[in-house]
Amino acid sequence: MSAPPRPAAVAQDPPHRRRVLVRGVVQGVGFRPYVYGLATELALVGHVTNTPEGVVAEVEGTVAAVARFCDRLAVQAPPLARVESVDHQELPAAGGEAFTILASRSGGPVRTLVSPDTATCADCLAELADPADRRHRHPFVNCTHCGPRFTIVTGVPYDRANTTMAAFPMCPACACEYAAPTDRRFHAQPVACPSCGPRLRLIVPGDAGRAERTSGADPVAGARVMLARGAILAVKGLGGYHLACDATNAGAVSLLRRRKARGDKPFAVMARAASDVEHLVRLGPEERRLLEGPARPVVLLRRRPDPAYAQGAPRPAEAVAPGSPDLGVMLPYTPVHHLLLGLPGDPDGPRLLVMTSGNVSGEPIVTDDDEALERLAHLADGWLTHDRPIHVPCDDSVVRVCDAEPLVLRRSRGYAPLPLTLPLPVRPALATGGDLKNAFCLGEGRQAWLSAHIGDMDDLATQGAFERAVEQLESITGVRPRGLACDRHPGYRSARWADRNAAGRTVVRVQHHHAHIAAAMAEHGLDGTRPVIGVAFDGTGHGDDGAVWGGEFLLADYAGFTRFGHLSYVPLPGGDTAVRRPYRMALAQLRAAGLDWSGDLPCTAACPPDELRLLQRQLERDLNCVPTSSMGRLFDAVSSLAGVCHRAGYEAQAAVELEAAALEAPADDPIAYAFALGVGEPVRADSAPVIAAIVRDLREGRTAATVAARFHRGVAGLVHALCLRARERHGLDTVALTGGVFANTLLSSACAAALREDGFTVLRHRLVPPGDGGLALGQLMVAGRTTPDD
Repeated sequence: MSAPPRPAAVAQDPPHRRRVLVRGVVQGVGFRPYVYGLATELALVGHVTNTPEGVVAEVEGTVAAVARFCDRLAVQAPPLARVESVDHQELPAAGGEAFTILASRSGGPVRTLVSPDTATCADCLAELADPADRRHRHPFVNCTHCGPRFTIVTGVPYDRANTTMAAFPMCPACACEYAAPTDRRFHAQPVACPSCGPRLRLIVPGDAGRAERTSGADPVAGARVMLARGAILAVKGLGGYHLACDATNAGAVSLLRRRKARGDKPFAVMARAASDVEHLVRLGPEERRLLEGPARPVVLLRRRPDPAYAQGAPRPAEAVAPGSPDLGVMLPYTPVHHLLLGLPGDPDGPRLLVMTSGNVSGEPIVTDDDEALERLAHLADGWLTHDRPIHVPCDDSVVRVCDAEPLVLRRSRGYAPLPLTLPLPVRPALATGGDLKNAFCLGEGRQAWLSAHIGDMDDLATQGAFERAVEQLESITGVRPRGLACDRHPGYRSARWADRNAAGRTVVRVQHHHAHIAAAMAEHGLDGTRPVIGVAFDGTGHGDDGAVWGGEFLLADYAGFTRFGHLSYVPLPGGDTAVRRPYRMALAQLRAAGLDWSGDLPCTAACPPDELRLLQRQLERDLNCVPTSSMGRLFDAVSSLAGVCHRAGYEAQAAVELEAAALEAPADDPIAYAFALGVGEPVRADSAPVIAAIVRDLREGRTAATVAARFHRGVAGLVHALCLRARERHGLDTVALTGGVFANTLLSSACAAALREDGFTVLRHRLVPPGDGGLALGQLMVAGRTTPDD
C-alpha cells in the first residue's frame, strides 16, 4: 500500500525562523547541548551560542516545529538550569542544512550567570567506582550536570578559557567527548581525565621541610591512613580548604579544637551516606532531600536524645558538638570526598570526618596553595591538595529545617551566585551588609545577587576578601552600581567601606532591623504597598536613639518604619565583654528588675568576686553601659541565670545551649513566663517579671530545662500579644519573623503556630539567612528602589 499523500497545507508551509534569547543560569549547565538535541529532534536548522546576555538560538523550520521548540525550551531544561526569561524575535528565513553550536560570543552587557558548584552526579560516581572506566578513581571526574562552576569562573561567557581549567589542555579522548553533542560531557568546561586533568598530591612535613609523599603513591590512600591514625589534614575542596580528622577519634577532634582555638563551637561532620547518621539524628523527608540534593549544604539535624548504636555504627566523639542540640552533617560533594570516605572494596577507614573551614579563627577560608602551606602549618599534619586553582572562595552553606521547610543560615557553596527575583525593580546598587557574617548584595531591575558568605569584617584578610568578591561578582553579573547602601552603625567596617568607595555615588544608610524586615518581605515577594508587623530579634543593631536595639516590633514597608514596640532597655555592661560573659547580662537584668545578686544564683557564683565588685560600681555609675533592648542579650542573661552557660566561646553559644536545655523539659508543663506590657507606643515589654519568675523557680528547685522551656514559651507569648495589639490598633495581619534569634527553631515554630492560629500570615526566611547574612538584601530593597527619574 502506498503512503498517503502529505496534506497540501504542510507541503506548502513556508519555513519560519525565530531568534530566542534565554536568560538566567544557562551557562555551564548543558543548555547548549540540550538546545541542540531539542532542535535536532524537531528537524530544525539554525544555531545556538553563549553570549554575555544568555543563550541565543536561531531556529528555522515549520511553524508547528518552531512553536513546539519554544514551548518545550524552558519546561524541559537541564536539571541545573534556572530559566529567568525567554524572549522571541521573528526573523526572515535564512535556510541551512543542519543545526550547529557556534563558539561563544563576547562583548556587550553581561546578563547571565553560571551555575553554583554542584555535587558529583550519580553517573560520574558510577565511573569513579568502575575499574573498567578510564576515569576510575579519578579525583576530578565531572560532567555537564555536576562539578565546579562558580569557584573556577574567571570571566563570562562561561567557556573553558574563562575558567581556572584553561591551564589544562584536553587530551584527545576528552576533546572528543567535549565536541560530541550527544555526549554527557559536551561542552562541560571542567572536563578532565587522569591523562590531562589536575593532579592530586599529599604533602607532609619532613625532616628537610615539607616533602611530597612517595612518588607514584596514591595520595588518597596515604591520606586515609593518616586520618585513621588520628592526623589532621588540610583538604582542598571546591571553594577552599577544609581541616579534616576522624570524627570518631576523641583525641583527634580535641586536638583540632585546641589547635584552632575553637572553644566549644560545634564542628560539622561528613558522612558517606545518610544511613551513617540516621541513628544519631532525626532525619525527615526534607532533611534527607537537603542532605542528598545537588547543593550538599551542612544540614543541622536535631540529635536523638538516646541514640541506639548498632554494631559497627559510627559514634562521633563528644567533642564534635558539645552542648549543641543539633549535629551538622553533610554528604560528600566532590570525588575527593568520596575517595577519602572509601569506595566499595576499599580498606576500612574513617566513616565520619570532621570537616571544618580551613582558616585561622576569624579569617576567611584559605584558597591559595602556598598560603595554605603557610597559614595552616600549625593546624594541619599534612595537606591533600591539587593544582586546579580556586578563583572564588566559597565556604560551605548551612541549612536547617523548621516546620518541614528549609531555613538557610549561611548561603554560600551550592547556592551562590543564584539570583533572587525581586518584587520591585531597583536601580543598579551595591548593599554592603553588616559586619558579622557579612554577605553583600548586588541588584538591578528585578534581580539581586547575594554574595557567598564572606565572614566577620573585623579582620583585615576578610576585608580584602570582601573587596575581591565585590569585583568578581560585578564582573560576572554586569551590574555597575550607581548607589550604595549600608548599615547605620557608625563603626561598621562595611559602612566605612561604602563611604570610602562611594566615588560620588549616593550612600544610603539603612537601619539594621528595618533591613532585616525588608529582606523577609522581598524574599516573599511583597511589593511594599502594605506594611507588615516586623518582629526583629537579634543580638546587636544600631538604634535610631543611639541605643543597642535587638528586641524590636516595627510597622514597616520598604519606604520606612515605625517602632511599635520593643524590650525595655537594660544596661549592656562593658559592650562585647558582656557578650562573651553572659553572667554580666544576667546580673544587669537582675539589677534592672530590682533583685539582689544573691550567692545562691548561678550567675552570681559564676562571676569572680573582683569582677562582681567592679561590675556593681560600673552599673551604679553608668560607665560604659550602653542601654540595650536586645532579645539576643536577654537569651544570654537567662542562659546564665539558669546555670546553662556563663561564658560564650562562640557567637550565640548561650542561646544555643538554652535551646538545647529547653528540649529536655517535660512536655506536660504549660507554664510560660509573662512580660509586662506598657501602654502607648512604642509599647515597652518589661522583662523584670520574667527575671523574677526565673529566680523564684530556681529557688523552688526547678531545673534549668524547665526554666529554659518556660522562657521560650514566654517569648512566643510576647510575640503573639504584641502582634495582636498591633493588629487591633493598625489593622495589619502579616507578620515577618526575622533576625538571628529566629534561627532558633523551637522559638520560631512556637511563634508561627500561635500567630497562624489567630489568623496572621507569617513570613519566615527560607532563601536567605534570618541573621546578618541576609541583611544586604533588605538594604538593597530599602535604598535601591527605582524612581520615575531612573
